[in-house]
Amino acid sequence: MTPAIDPNDHDVFLLRQRIKLVINQYEFFLPAADGTPGEPLCFVEQKRFKFKEDIRFYTNESKSQELLRIKARQAFDPRATYDVTDDLGGKIGAIQKVFGQSLLRSTYRILDAGGQEVAITTEKSMPIALFRRAVGFVPYIENVADWLPIPYHFVFKSGERIIGHNTRQTFKIRDNYTIDMTPDTDRVLDRRLVLAIAVGMDALQAR
Repeated sequence: MTPAIDPNDHDVFLLRQRIKLVINQYEFFLPAADGTPGEPLCFVEQKRFKFKEDIRFYTNESKSQELLRIKARQAFDPRATYDVTDDLGGKIGAIQKVFGQSLLRSTYRILDAGGQEVAITTEKSMPIALFRRAVGFVPYIENVADWLPIPYHFVFKSGERIIGHNTRQTFKIRDNYTIDMTPDTDRVLDRRLVLAIAVGMDALQAR
């Protein structure tokens, strides 16, 4: 079976987090003409409290057909590497947290199926990244830090060239992101890896 929509045929995606107490769930949409969520692309679910992260992407909410999967190679690793595989278990690529840089500004390497770095994604603004971390240490404020309208925007880079943006919408009860890969005209990144890292930057940081 093939997915109803091939992510590699598109450049712009809308990611919406569902509000759930026990598990993380997300939905991807293609944007409508007015920029609002249009046609559903896939449904995502992550079970919490697992020793190894395991996030499944399905073609729809019925979960009858898997699209791709993110799986941690090992538990409790600050330099964690997450393999991204397709519905048959074939390797698409991997996501690797850059531990040192992420202490100040969250940064991930994106690897292809052969383990070669094809791009990185990092928080767009260093000052905002530092401010967001500082707020997390303020008594009482720390408990609601994720609800504050602090930008949480990422850029995708291939070398020094920006090839995409992941922008979080502010003043939303749940996390909402617009992922725009239009600048990636050479299609450096497999769009399935783009979907994976978009969810990973939210779920793997317990946002």
